[in-house]
Amino acid sequence: DRLARSAIAGLPRTCRELVADVVVRIEEPAATETLDDLDIDDPLELTGLYHGRPLSEESVWSTGELPPMIRLFRQPLLAEWRETGVALKDLVHHVVIHEIGHHFGLSDEEMAAIEDSAD
Repeated sequence: DRLARSAIAGLPRTCRELVADVVVRIEEPAATETLDDLDIDDPLELTGLYHGRPLSEESVWSTGELPPMIRLFRQPLLAEWRETGVALKDLVHHVVIHEIGHHFGLSDEEMAAIEDSAD
């Protein structure tokens, strides 16, 4: 939780304001139902997940919904950290930023293209 909050705190002020209502939850591996919905066989493959309506789809007519949420999965994050040797802080930062990308309406493919262009 501390690492996720640190990643959000490091965002530019405008971005922080746009994610102020996003709930961050730390959980163990995703439930079997969630993994099945995403067609994921190995629970250690899912490190984070965004739930909610992206900002690009917000409307004054959208009411009665739960706040957007980023779910981080502790055991898969720790497994990836041990496997890759990437600093845990950097790994959590990457996953949080990725899930925030979904909050802004970006697809996995669009985020991958952005990451590739930065390399």
